[in-house]
Amino acid sequence: MRRALSVPRRIAELEPAAGRRRRVCPLRFLDITPNYNGTAMADSFDLIVIGTGPAGQKAAVQAAKLGRRVLAVEKGGQVGGACVHSGTIPSKALRQVALILSGVRSRRLQGVRLSWHDSLGLGDLVSYTSEIVSTETAIVTDQLRRNGVELVYGTARFDAPETVIVSRDGAEQPYSADRIIIATGAAPVRPPEVPFDGERIHDYESLLSLRRIPKRLVVVGAGVIGTEYACMFAALGCEVELLDRRRELLNFLDREIAEALAYHLWSSGVKLRLGEDVGRIEKQGEEVRVTLISAEEILCDTLLHCQGRVAATASLALEKAGLQAGPGGLIQVDANYRTAVPHIYAVGDVIGFPSLASTSMEQGRIAAGHAFGVQAESFPHLLPFGLYTIPEISMVGRSETELTRDGVPYASGRAHYREIARGQLVGDSEGLLKLLFHRENRKLLGVHAIGEGATELIHIGQAVMAFGGEVDYFVANVFNYPTFAECYRVAALDGINRSGLARRGVPEGPSPVPSEPPS
Repeated sequence: MRRALSVPRRIAELEPAAGRRRRVCPLRFLDITPNYNGTAMADSFDLIVIGTGPAGQKAAVQAAKLGRRVLAVEKGGQVGGACVHSGTIPSKALRQVALILSGVRSRRLQGVRLSWHDSLGLGDLVSYTSEIVSTETAIVTDQLRRNGVELVYGTARFDAPETVIVSRDGAEQPYSADRIIIATGAAPVRPPEVPFDGERIHDYESLLSLRRIPKRLVVVGAGVIGTEYACMFAALGCEVELLDRRRELLNFLDREIAEALAYHLWSSGVKLRLGEDVGRIEKQGEEVRVTLISAEEILCDTLLHCQGRVAATASLALEKAGLQAGPGGLIQVDANYRTAVPHIYAVGDVIGFPSLASTSMEQGRIAAGHAFGVQAESFPHLLPFGLYTIPEISMVGRSETELTRDGVPYASGRAHYREIARGQLVGDSEGLLKLLFHRENRKLLGVHAIGEGATELIHIGQAVMAFGGEVDYFVANVFNYPTFAECYRVAALDGINRSGLARRGVPEGPSPVPSEPPS
């Protein structure tokens, strides 16, 4: 008889530690003493969190829920970090606009025409995000307030392993804590030989200030950010060239999904140039000249340089805490996000890959729990990945490359959106969901998706994997019709039937769905 699985208890739901009372009070903003001379007594906390982006915010709230006195330090003018103010929210707003415009064009709706003036800038296209940013900022602020987290604005640096000095406008104030969490995020790499000007040559932080939508865009760096922006601008009608010195596109993806994305880039007009390195970037009148190592030259009116990011640790004076940053400013941590100094933790972009908002939040939660002796229930091997390319991509679990490398006997099943009524309704005939499962015990091992709604669709597979589910669950389960969730049943049947693994309760023979789109 199969033992029932219990739902793990998240530490965010635990009661405060014994003998401590949770404080629910107005958010307290701490002032910085203007005449601090290095001898003043430091205000003491149980935990100091440096940074209030996704990782820092969740760490601070988690510790406060455990009844601890927490100080959050924010360098910017508002809480939320780059995720809310200059990265995730604004860039996804641009993607939404690009989806609307390209969706209308590609689906050829009768009687609908969409156009914009040549002088229209990106600020005009994403102006509606100001309300979203304000709302998200208010939500983060309210979460800190409701949990009694104290907040100070300024730049933090270590003065000792337990002491942080916060400076602003020439004033400084020391704070001490038994535990410290570093969540300062990352910034784009800006090589000195690249003449950034914020007008024609940009990094991803300045790109959204473009006054006009470019006609010809060169993107240097085909990582996640570069590829996402290449897709967006191609959808807006730009001629885009995407360059990268690496010969594989997004090599952490399942190869079939990466190849499908490369095809979509090509079909949308993006010229993908892998294995090409840039020798020189220079301004030439109203244009930018890009000279490749091969001596080939490319002219464009706008260039986006996003070849790497560096962790924002340079100003922290880590050496005074007994720490040392590695390549790219990254801080090394263990499985619980603890650094080489046991009471100091690091989470989010400062520790490197995957550098996603969702994973950073979970890292912050786990680190805060571990810091106060509460072991978090988590599934670190099942963190989902979401790439907001056009089409979007998502995955959870292992890839075919990993399973082959480790000698795991597996089978795969696929469902194409063209086989699903929902895919036809939304006009996405190229989407794909792929399931990987063990040939012997039939456990689900990985889910990979590309197409409309992929980042939402992935969570069904994630839940089944978390509870050790078998691929047969999708065959026996009923999904709403018409939905993308039906892809799971189609892919499961495809994998079971094509691998010769059909058993009682599972139909034998070919998949019951057509291999070609209906006429």
